[in-house]
Amino acid sequence: MTSTSSSDRIEIDVEINGRRRAVVVNARDTLADHLRNDQKLTGTKLGCEQGVCGACTILMDGAAVRSCLTLAAQGDGRSIRTVEDLSEGSSLSPLQEAFKKHHALQCGFCTAGFLMSATELLESNPSPTRDEVVEALSGNFCRCTGYQTIVAAVLDASEQIGNANG
Repeated sequence: MTSTSSSDRIEIDVEINGRRRAVVVNARDTLADHLRNDQKLTGTKLGCEQGVCGACTILMDGAAVRSCLTLAAQGDGRSIRTVEDLSEGSSLSPLQEAFKKHHALQCGFCTAGFLMSATELLESNPSPTRDEVVEALSGNFCRCTGYQTIVAAVLDASEQIGNANG
């Protein structure tokens, strides 16, 4: 990370959704703000802005993090994935298809955070138990679904991914 001429602006080198970028960020901007405002990746939502609700969850070097609590400058040298990286063009990922199939979203505000938390889980554990899914998603809040359809969707996606790989 190198400072620019202004102490309030920092130049970083970051990979976002597979594309390396050299960008200048405000020293105090959160990663969520940078992704939404500067990169126009609006799937990442800001809910509580205190790291409690999980709506802003993204993957940084494969680990789920709260982008509202992470400074944009902390992305320097890191690999970041947002919900926009899950689909390939107009084709939904197996996880997104499972969310659609199980009606695991209603208003959609929390969906990106759930998808990213579930992506981290399924990439590290392709065959989780129901309890493991519940635990992995416990940091995300939804006020609409009651969680059962979300858990069912993640378990279904796990089976679909397993069938595709095996």
